[in-house]
Amino acid sequence: MPLAVCATPIGNLEDVTLRVLRELREADVVLCEDTRRTRILLGRHGIRATLLSYHEHNEARRTAELLPRLVSGERVALVSDAGLPGISDPGARLIAAALAAGVPVTVLPGPSAVETALVASGLLGERYQFVGYLPRGEKALVSLWRELARWPWPVVALESPQRLPRTLRSLAAVLPERQVAVCRELTKHFEEIVRGTAEELAARFAEPPKGEIVLVLGEADAAVDEDAAAQAVAELVRAGLARRQAADMIAKLTGASRNALFQRSL
Repeated sequence: MPLAVCATPIGNLEDVTLRVLRELREADVVLCEDTRRTRILLGRHGIRATLLSYHEHNEARRTAELLPRLVSGERVALVSDAGLPGISDPGARLIAAALAAGVPVTVLPGPSAVETALVASGLLGERYQFVGYLPRGEKALVSLWRELARWPWPVVALESPQRLPRTLRSLAAVLPERQVAVCRELTKHFEEIVRGTAEELAARFAEPPKGEIVLVLGEADAAVDEDAAAQAVAELVRAGLARRQAADMIAKLTGASRNALFQRSL
């Protein structure tokens, strides 16, 4: 039997496919991040199953335990707390081990916080980049914003509600005019999509909100060459112009962020 990787609802318990429900009902064992959360889903749909915890702290040990069972033909279903296992959730190790051992892997698709947020944001493009959970350190965040300033397409990221205010302040300092959407509690009763510039949302979310957060950055202005603008600021500073004046002048000429140019010139 193949290892069945099952997508589960990201909020609303009705957002689960018939195929996933059948697999969970027929599996010999269901691997899940939190057995309590998975029991709620199963109970909602009248399913009884043998559950086994599978999370970041026991992933290596569980993989070693379960691989022989998969090879012997047991029917194993893998779920995460929400969405598809392996995408910012445990599962990649078991999937790779199963494939290496010759066990087929089948994926049962379903809800996706990434794609749901992207569509709900309205900040759509021909392609997008998913960067997973955002870094915690301020320097790493600023480095990421500078990298994304040169990426012309939408970007989707995950963030905790506690860190959201700090993240938005950091983004606004580098890319204040970038269009952003904060997608909160997707598919749940208190779902909220707040759109605006990074600067506007930094002011709107001065305090941590409640609930799950997905952050979407809109397309960057591809016409602005951030590197060339920063180089122009550096040349003006070397010529004797005050750093902030140089950044202000080049920002007006190019449309680049004045704050970002000033920070890069330091």
